[in-house]
Amino acid sequence: MKPTVLTISKDVLVDSQYNDYAGQDPFDSLNSKLFTTFPKLKTGLFGLAWTQLNKRSIVNVRSFLGVPAMRNPKGIGLFILGLLEDYQRTQEAYYLTEATKLADWLLTQQSDINVWQHACWGYHFDWNARAFYVPKGKPNVITTIYVAQALYALSEVTGDEKYRIPALDAAHFIVKTLYCQHDGREFFAYIPGETAFVHNASLWGAAWVGFVANITDNAEYKNLALKVARQSVTEQGDDGSWVYGSRHHHQFIDGFHTGYNLEALHVLRGALNVTEFDSAIEKGLSYYKEHLFEEDGTAKYYHNNRYPLDMHCVSQAIFTLLKVGGTAEDVQLAEKIISKAIDSLYMPNKKRFVYQKHKNFTNKINYIRWTQAWVYYSFAYFNNFTAQQSPKDQNIVEPKIEQQETAVQQAWS
Repeated sequence: MKPTVLTISKDVLVDSQYNDYAGQDPFDSLNSKLFTTFPKLKTGLFGLAWTQLNKRSIVNVRSFLGVPAMRNPKGIGLFILGLLEDYQRTQEAYYLTEATKLADWLLTQQSDINVWQHACWGYHFDWNARAFYVPKGKPNVITTIYVAQALYALSEVTGDEKYRIPALDAAHFIVKTLYCQHDGREFFAYIPGETAFVHNASLWGAAWVGFVANITDNAEYKNLALKVARQSVTEQGDDGSWVYGSRHHHQFIDGFHTGYNLEALHVLRGALNVTEFDSAIEKGLSYYKEHLFEEDGTAKYYHNNRYPLDMHCVSQAIFTLLKVGGTAEDVQLAEKIISKAIDSLYMPNKKRFVYQKHKNFTNKINYIRWTQAWVYYSFAYFNNFTAQQSPKDQNIVEPKIEQQETAVQQAWS
């Protein structure tokens, strides 16, 4: 029998809990003990090649290279958001308790407040990308926003200001540190001190600044959020698409970043109660559904190439279709996409998803932040969404999460 979304969601959560939410990441290979002896090799072409080699390899040699499994702040933020979806759906205290424990850990992982002045978060590894080199702990806009969303959502449930205050303070970091005027554009940068223009990073920055501006009634931040969002809207293609960014190697159109853009614009228009982005969202959503999914529900990575198949694209499709779309047709498409992903990317014996499937090979490495955290959050969101649509289905008796966790731990022992 094919496993259900509810079952898979719980299995992914329990497996992640067994490992204390620690794991490895496609980009974490610079955490290798090799670089303790040769730290200068992290930067430049060697560090970039090393990172890409490990990211692309289907053989996980990280333990041999001395790369530890660790928690990732963004991944933890995603788990919190998923736990809160499950708590809302079941009212089971376990989920809220677990979310609170993880949030308390996140509060200890802020980037150096003495340097950045406001709440912000980065990755737990040095990151060597083609556009920039980012040392461990240096904040970036996407990690900061997902952590801030998680902390704010938890504060709404618990009423605890210790989560709400840093979540709102993150908007100050975005405005004061990431706002850029460069090459004729006004936008929010991905990381401090860099001028690479990336649509999803800038739009999510605008979305969170606008969201916080609405809560705090900050007219300056409202205007800035709108100005930045308009920059990306003016660069949307006539067909509704966005390339990833402005640099020559950013001229591609992919699924999950397109979904990011649409969700961010949707959050911003809702927060500020504006209609000026409706046309861009409508065009973008139409393009997204027409060009980034196949008839059988396969979520394509690029608009012109299905490979690699990646659960990141599937998870973002769930959010984009249900939040930005929300029609019966969108829900049906989301269900088809999930079903296809389970058939093609799920490993029932391991109770988790593969990283990526290419045309001629599959990478089955267990990446916690890139894959499993996204799966859990998106599946938990889908379960809560469908439960609210069909409350009669909630008569189904499901095992308590503690019971399932115990059973899995016994199986491991």
